[in-house]
Amino acid sequence: MFNIVLVEPEIPQNTGNIVRTCHATGCALHLVRPLGFEVTDRYLKRAGLDYWDEVQIDYYDSFEELVAKFPSSRFFYFTTKGLKRHSEQTFEKGDFLVFGKETKGLPEELLKAHKDECLRIPMLGETRSLNLSNSVAIAVYEGLRQLGFEGFKTEGQLHNSKW
Repeated sequence: MFNIVLVEPEIPQNTGNIVRTCHATGCALHLVRPLGFEVTDRYLKRAGLDYWDEVQIDYYDSFEELVAKFPSSRFFYFTTKGLKRHSEQTFEKGDFLVFGKETKGLPEELLKAHKDECLRIPMLGETRSLNLSNSVAIAVYEGLRQLGFEGFKTEGQLHNSKW
């Protein structure tokens, strides 16, 4: 569906939650080192539950390495500095949704180089930012909404299921 990119994530529980979101939505996860935790971290595994082995997860030593592997792909950078709301962007299957580390976000030079692809999720007041795993979920589900939730269970399928 989409490609979720975490650049230098720091908190294992966030990455575990994102693994769960990727499993529920068919997204691939791309992790750019350095990571602020070990992938064997019990908090990471607990948050991702048993989905960890069922999600496509790729690792990169730099963001440039990732971009070089997918040179013709579309990348969108989620930041509080974006001038365009995430809901104003038209998403396509295979897009890369890029998120920065919890404490600092994405590097300033990366944002400046891709100003037109920087997206923000609206917030009220003086809030600095949303939680990383929440931001990923908001972005993914906006993209899925735009694509009509193609391939997902319909209301009729849900009503006919056994509780």
